[in-house]
Formats: sequence, structure tokens, C-alpha cells
Amino acid sequence: MATHTDPRSPLTHDRYCSEIVAQTGLLRQHLTGADLTTTVPTCPDWSLRELAVHVGGAHRWAETLVRTRAGEDVPEEQVPHFAGPDSEDPAALDAWLAEGAELLAATLRAAGPEQPVWTWAWRQDAGFWARRMTHETVIHRADAAIAARADYDVAREVAADTIEEWLEIVRFAQSFPEDNANELRHGGRTLHLHATDTPPGAPSAEWVLDLADDGLSWSHEHARADVALRGPLTELVLAFYRRTSPDAPALEVLGDRELLDFWLKVATFG
Repeated sequence: MATHTDPRSPLTHDRYCSEIVAQTGLLRQHLTGADLTTTVPTCPDWSLRELAVHVGGAHRWAETLVRTRAGEDVPEEQVPHFAGPDSEDPAALDAWLAEGAELLAATLRAAGPEQPVWTWAWRQDAGFWARRMTHETVIHRADAAIAARADYDVAREVAADTIEEWLEIVRFAQSFPEDNANELRHGGRTLHLHATDTPPGAPSAEWVLDLADDGLSWSHEHARADVALRGPLTELVLAFYRRTSPDAPALEVLGDRELLDFWLKVATFG
């Protein structure tokens, strides 16, 4: 099965820049009025405040990389205001998050997607950081929404690209022999993700993953697989990133559940 990159994604560079600001705005809404000492169930080592500082710090780190045209990693201590606002006032945290997202978006727009810059990944350009920080914010916004018991939804095209980028990260991790992602070289077993909420006239959002011995590949098609995970696209994102269980009421698992559980166990970030 040949790896196929859906021509509908990735999104434009400008859209990623806009989404960084928009997703941060939604994250800020989840935090408004919430107890910031609350433990985040999906990131139990963090409180809501610590989650917010992680996201805002990541924005400012990426902004520093792009603004300085970094040729190597920049230590956190060299990133201005990385550790969050000095004040514990929630309003200060809110303003710090908003400022960092706007700074990052402006720097990314000024640089353009092809500007060379250090990354940890298969692309060495500012476009990588625009996409990565979009989805970093999308997923951690889910963490905040879960902790704050707020509603969570993601625009269809953004949600689809969140899954697509995750697959690319897993495939990239397999280029390092010591990475656990190589356990996914699993004899050609297949896994099907199927979004069931496709609007009339819109292209379907489906992925068929081939866990081949020579590495992960995927295609965008409707096809039988050893296991299928079906449900609304936002719910698929949450399950695929282990923010919700495949047993959630909106989801359905068909076929080899052990294979799905194996994927979710091994395909982790970092």
C-alpha cells in the first residue's frame, strides 16, 4: 500500500497561522472561570494552569526559533517569557497566552512557510512549525476542555489534518531504530479510521493504515481492514490521541480490538 498524502491537506500556511490564534482563543475560553489548580485528567502530571503554560511556552519557543532563523535547538531558558506570567492572576495568564499566539502567528506569516529553520522533524522550515503548533494547540485544548467539562469540537479540515500529521510523526519516528514506533512494523495488519459525519457533498474522511514490516503507510479510501474505528471526526481525533476511549458512546470498534489497543499503546508522542 503506497503512502498517499491527501491533496486536501495540509492547510495553507495562512490558515495554520489563523488557527494558532483561534485555537488559543478557544483554549482561553475553557480556562475562563475554571479552577486552574484542577488536575487535567488526560495529562495528570499537570494542573490546568500548568497545561496552559506548556502551550504558551511552546508557542514562544517556536516563535523564537522562526524569528531568529535558528539552525539548532534553542534552550528554553533563552526563550523570552517562556515560563509564563509572573503574576498568578488568571487575567495575566490569559493575556500572556493571547500575546504569545499572536506573536507566533505574526512571525510565521512574516517568515513564510519555506523559510529554513531548525525543527526536530522531516521538514526544516517555518511551515513545519505553523502546522505543529496548530495541532499542539488543538490537542491540548481538548485536554483543557475535558478538565473544565466544556464542549469540544474541531473544524472538519483541521481535525482531518490533525490525524494526518500524527501519522506522519509516527512514520518519521520509525526512521530511528530505537524508537518504540518500530513495534508497529506488524506484518501488514491494517486499521481503518472512518469518520461517519461527512456532510453531503464533502469528501469522506477515512484512513486505512498498513502496519507493514517496511514501515507505516496509509491511504484515503473506504476499505476493509483488520480493525475499524468509526465515529464523528472530532471523536476519532480524541480517541486516536488517547484523549477518550474507543469505547466512548459515539465510537464503534469493528474487528480486532487488540490490534487497535496495540496501536494506541505504541503510537505515542516522544
